[in-house]
Amino acid sequence: MRIGVIAIQGNVEEHVDSLRAALKQAQIEADIIKIKHAGLVPSCDAIIIPGGESTTLGRFMEREGMAGEIRIAARSGIPIMGTCAGLVLLARNGDEQVEKTNQALLGLMDISINRNAFGRQKDSFESLIGFKGFEEPFRALFIRAPCITDHGKEVEILSIYNGVIVAARQKNLLALAFHPELTDDPRIHHYFLKMIG
Repeated sequence: MRIGVIAIQGNVEEHVDSLRAALKQAQIEADIIKIKHAGLVPSCDAIIIPGGESTTLGRFMEREGMAGEIRIAARSGIPIMGTCAGLVLLARNGDEQVEKTNQALLGLMDISINRNAFGRQKDSFESLIGFKGFEEPFRALFIRAPCITDHGKEVEILSIYNGVIVAARQKNLLALAFHPELTDDPRIHHYFLKMIG
């Protein structure tokens, strides 16, 4: 098994470390590769799009040809997890900010988003949230986080915080407004590994 982490910016190392820990606990052998250019996505069994600055990430992925590869992978059933900026990029519809900055979205998930739903960097916070299928709440870290404002009928809501959707799944796509890789709770990465099978 080969899991790719898009390594343009954001919490790349933290995702790699969280994945390694989850794989070790699950006793699963896998290679984790950092993807910085086109040509590597097609060789992966799963992809993680980490947080970062979504406009920069989107533009770079389009320019380098990675976005097209991710779209093909997603449509062929490859599991993809997007966290924070990754959630924004997975969306089909953006908000006014996305339109104003002419942001490139992957357009894979039938969701609409609010790019800065929880304010600026200084407004970052953590909170216990319920997550579908988890017996205990998950301590979620929100950093300049987006949220999901609307969704199609194929989208399964996994978590709601303060009345807004912060985690959802559509078949092989998992979108999270928060940063599971910045906690020592491996359950989200275990959830993703189960999606890979």
